[in-house]
Amino acid sequence: MRDEIKSFRDLLVWQKAHKLFLETVEDVNKIPKNKVADILAQQLLRSVSSISANIAEGFGKNKGKEFQRYSIIARGSTTESQDWFLKCEAVGFIDKPTFEKRFPSCEEIRIMLNSLVGSLRKRS
Repeated sequence: MRDEIKSFRDLLVWQKAHKLFLETVEDVNKIPKNKVADILAQQLLRSVSSISANIAEGFGKNKGKEFQRYSIIARGSTTESQDWFLKCEAVGFIDKPTFEKRFPSCEEIRIMLNSLVGSLRKRS
């Protein structure tokens, strides 16, 4: 894998996480402006942005164990993001069609991160 991968941007899991981040930015911009909405929007954006950021940081460490550790952290941010999407949908800040796109995207990324972690474990 590492031979053809020159940058974290070459990783499909990072690309999907980055796309989710960009879509979430659009979602957050549609959330009403009030105290509760601001808190939920900030938490959602923070957790979603952490997914691709941790993948990139782990890749940059250029060591199997560190990349594995950061991939596990990214996986945790993915499930945290699912929780924030659930909360935002439950209180009506994100509509059902948007939720039904974002939640499965998180699940796909989580599964990809599981595979990446497994692959990195086998190497170390």
